[in-house]
Amino acid sequence: MIKRIVPIALIGASIFSLNACKSGGDFKKTENGVLYKIVKDEKGTSPQVGDVISMHMIAKYKDDKTDTTLFDSRKMNNNVPIEIPLPAPAFKGDFVEALMKLSAGDSAIIRIAVDSLKKQQGMQLPEFMKGGQHLEYTVTMLSVKSQQQMKQEQDKHATEQKSKDEQILQDYFKTNNIQPSKTASGLYYLIEQPGSGANPVQGQAVTVNYTGKTLDGKVFDSNTDPAMGHAEPFTFNVGQGMVIPGWDEGVLLLRKGSKAKLFIPSGLAYGSMSPNPSAIPNDAILMFDIEVLKIEEGTQPQMNAQPQVQ
Repeated sequence: MIKRIVPIALIGASIFSLNACKSGGDFKKTENGVLYKIVKDEKGTSPQVGDVISMHMIAKYKDDKTDTTLFDSRKMNNNVPIEIPLPAPAFKGDFVEALMKLSAGDSAIIRIAVDSLKKQQGMQLPEFMKGGQHLEYTVTMLSVKSQQQMKQEQDKHATEQKSKDEQILQDYFKTNNIQPSKTASGLYYLIEQPGSGANPVQGQAVTVNYTGKTLDGKVFDSNTDPAMGHAEPFTFNVGQGMVIPGWDEGVLLLRKGSKAKLFIPSGLAYGSMSPNPSAIPNDAILMFDIEVLKIEEGTQPQMNAQPQVQ
């Protein structure tokens, strides 16, 4: 887990040129003292708690000796906007208060006093952040949507993508002369070594080795490759939502000693919300080579590995 060192602010990025501003003016304050300046102001509805916002953002800390970029989502998220439900402010003076003043198309600069963050219980700040200084965020708000609007868009996209995935998979199987089995959900699997014993049931701890690839053969994760940083067997409770749906379903089809290939449509993987767009494109179909090493009754696994299947 990454410790929380600043509010929700460390989640997105875009540098906005002040020369392009329609309006500038002095900084305003929210009810609890968050400084903000809207440098590009578009008419629209500001987000409420629970609305889904899409934005770019940079977070910086400056003083007389330091000019440090803490977060830049364009660089860290492969230029893909951050899209999240807007949470309620965690404390008085939280960054979220200023986000609630913006609407789609707005760009703004938001400043949070380091002193106010130091007062918050559990807030851990880097040692170089000094009292009397500010964290500064440059935000571009791209869209504001209600949860209902977002669900409608997601459902439509998922339906369209499911058909696309199916055609892509059929073309792949034909080209590579593969004849896998298919489940009702759309998961394809090919058992290369059947293994022995009973299949696992929901809640059991299953230990596996795996390698994950995109459909073009590029490896994005593996627990058998030391270069990935976690070359050790991976244990999880199957059927408990600890991994992507395609894994939960696919591993239930396997026995101890089984080796199999899973071909997972995007809707059973990450869909349009890839955890790492530079390695796994949004709406990517994923392939996994999986070997079941162990099945244990009622064992709580130690989640010491961090595969791209969670």
